[in-house]
Amino acid sequence: MKLFIFCISLLSILSLSVSSSLNSWCNQTPNPKQCNYFMSHSRHRGFEPKSRSEFRKLAVESALDRALNAETQTKGLGSKCRTEQEKAAWADCLKLYQDTVYQLNQTLSNKFGTEFDKQTWLSSALTNFETCRAGFIELGVSKFSLLPVLTSNNNVSELIRNTLALKNNDTTSEKKTYKDGLPTWVSPSDRKLLQSSTPAVNLVVAQDGSGNYKTIKAALDAAAKRSGTSRFVIRIKSGTYKENLEIGNKMKNIMLLGDSMRTTIITGSRSVGGGSTYHLQLCNSVTGEGFIARGITFRNTAGPQNHQAVALRSGSDLSVFYRCGFDGYQDTLYVHSQRQFYKECYIYGTVDFIFGNAAVVFQNCMIYARKPMDKQKNMVTAQGRDDPNQNTGIVIHNSRIMASADLKPVLSSFKTFLGRPWKKYSRTVYIKNYMETLVDPAGWFEWDGNFALDTLYYGEYQNSGPGSSTSGRVKWGGYRVITSQTEASKFSVANFIAGKSWLPATNVPFTSTI
Repeated sequence: MKLFIFCISLLSILSLSVSSSLNSWCNQTPNPKQCNYFMSHSRHRGFEPKSRSEFRKLAVESALDRALNAETQTKGLGSKCRTEQEKAAWADCLKLYQDTVYQLNQTLSNKFGTEFDKQTWLSSALTNFETCRAGFIELGVSKFSLLPVLTSNNNVSELIRNTLALKNNDTTSEKKTYKDGLPTWVSPSDRKLLQSSTPAVNLVVAQDGSGNYKTIKAALDAAAKRSGTSRFVIRIKSGTYKENLEIGNKMKNIMLLGDSMRTTIITGSRSVGGGSTYHLQLCNSVTGEGFIARGITFRNTAGPQNHQAVALRSGSDLSVFYRCGFDGYQDTLYVHSQRQFYKECYIYGTVDFIFGNAAVVFQNCMIYARKPMDKQKNMVTAQGRDDPNQNTGIVIHNSRIMASADLKPVLSSFKTFLGRPWKKYSRTVYIKNYMETLVDPAGWFEWDGNFALDTLYYGEYQNSGPGSSTSGRVKWGGYRVITSQTEASKFSVANFIAGKSWLPATNVPFTSTI
């Protein structure tokens, strides 16, 4: 009997020890309550982590468990939707939860993933979750009775924020995962293909029947059936293709090669004003890793009166857009998540026309503000970083900020700003751009009163042109005129999106420094 009591006491002491240790680790996260509860009730309950990396792995697994639970719950809510708008927002959330599960699994399973990779994937997972919530608000169904179940009851957001806060600031291991400027997982055959100035074409799309298919979707369906994930090049001959494309997570390393941005055009007219949500019902959406587009214009013809009307939504990691056009009004280009690079592109729009929460650099691009609707203001960017540990932001480098032909005659009637803070930790930096007179002297505009003015990061460095003077800029706590090259260099292609490790494989020219 005494031995039995002794064993019970020993187990209690050990349990208290593990609990105390778990408390100590969880107290290092921004949401210790959720951390303690879900780890204590997880598949690893009773396990005592010995290191920060071991604890972080458990934290990611805990977030994954809850995300899987949320996905299962969400699937069962479809029949509860009462309107088409609720069904659309629900369908978006289901897809977004599936993407979140994918990103968390990738964080856990990728043996060659660097610290930068992991922060990117975790940042994307959190962005997916927040996009679910935004979809209900945008469609005016935020009072949907099941919205709390979809967006908060599973504590997914808090658990992902915990994993982001546990980042390892030692990045020396990243240097070991690349060879000759390319990631080590790129095979020799892929290296040879990607470094070629004339990539071999796998399929041709032509409306006149001179190719393999008449529609891009048919070619993508064929590409989805290929074995392996090596680069697959689809040439799209000149023409206007009225299609709504979705290139999902399973379709990696797809390249769409147009004849030119003037002659190869992919167009649609879906908009929030017309009942579509941001995420799935856009004109075109790509999430497959390693996507490349060259010589294509993505256009949304819904017009300013239909408000948010996205021409392209990209959540593709390590994606490149070279000599492409993005043509719309409000919310033209949705740089949703992951690492993206835009080179020599033309972007047209009015309100928030470059927006999202990717880690993205625009280099040598032509950015045109158009004539908006009456009483509207033009906002070039609306960056959506929602957590200070996300490695995301919009960087515009060596580009031109100009007025389009329809805005020039009425320039004095409409104000144009460099951006406004969509989310609390919004981050946007302009480096060595030419800014025409259309840029308002204040430079930036608030989203809602004092929201995020002290927590955002907005910077300008060595810009030129009549709209570049910083003497009359806003006096917000988060705004700064960058004078240090060291600070500005944090936002170079090499540092901000680790471009030297993956951009050489795309054969797209880039400048790695500022």
